[in-house]
Formats: sequence, C-alpha cells, structure tokens
Amino acid sequence: PHSPAAGAVTISSPAFADGAPIPVQYTCKGADTAPPLRWSAPLGAALVVDDPDAVGGTYVHWIVTGIPPGPGGTAEGQNPGGGTSLPNSGGRPGYTGPCPPPGSGVHHYRFTLYQLPATYELPGGLAGLQAAQTIAGAAVAQAQLTGTFGA
Repeated sequence: PHSPAAGAVTISSPAFADGAPIPVQYTCKGADTAPPLRWSAPLGAALVVDDPDAVGGTYVHWIVTGIPPGPGGTAEGQNPGGGTSLPNSGGRPGYTGPCPPPGSGVHHYRFTLYQLPATYELPGGLAGLQAAQTIAGAAVAQAQLTGTFGA
C-alpha cells in the first residue's frame, strides 16, 4: 500500500491495449523494435519486460534501470531517457522482441514498471532473470501492461 500523495505508478502503450496482441513490428517477425510506452513513476523506476510462458522458464526481454521520477514516455524503438539497459536473458542490453518458438501457443509479455526508491542501486553484474527478480524484490509499487503474441 502506498499513500495517494505519492501518486500512482502507471504504464501503458499507445500501440496496444492491456491484454491485447502486440503488433507484429515489435516482434522478431517484424522490425523487432521496442513499442512506444507511456508511464508515471513518482519516485523513479525500473522497467522489466518478460515472458513467463517461455519454454525454458521466464525469459527476460528488456531491463531498464534508473528511469527518472515523474511521467515519461518513449517513441517506437527508444530506450527510456536517463535509464540504463542491462543484459536480457539473451545477453543483449536493450530490447529483444517476442519470438516464441513455433507451436508453443500464445505467450504473455509483461511490461512491468517497478517503482524503486531514488537511492536504490542494483548490485553490479546482475543480468536477465536474476536482475529482474532483484528489482521486483526491491520495488515499493508496480504497474503492469501485458501484451500477447503467438507463434
């Protein structure tokens, strides 16, 4: 529970509604660029995009830490301004779009904005799922946008 004075944490995308399919240009079957996002995080935040339906367990597609406080947004293909991209489950810093293996059904991609204290520093050397779990454990609030994509 957080005080209303702190303001709510929100995340959305002009490209798709919560629970709706992610347009193909944001996946490996298209341009594989990050979708445009809008958010508000009164205290600053980290963004984690993951796929809990991945065949080998949760796969982290994108981690951005150090997002400045307040409302923010990105255009298509942009990293959040002021943020730092960490290596994802594929070892790449930056966004890797949905790319489920053929026949694995519809996957749910979670764009989670975690509100973190302004003083929070992620331990060095973390990446992928370990970094995502550490961020989730430190967050004081969160908001989530889920998009689907099927192979």
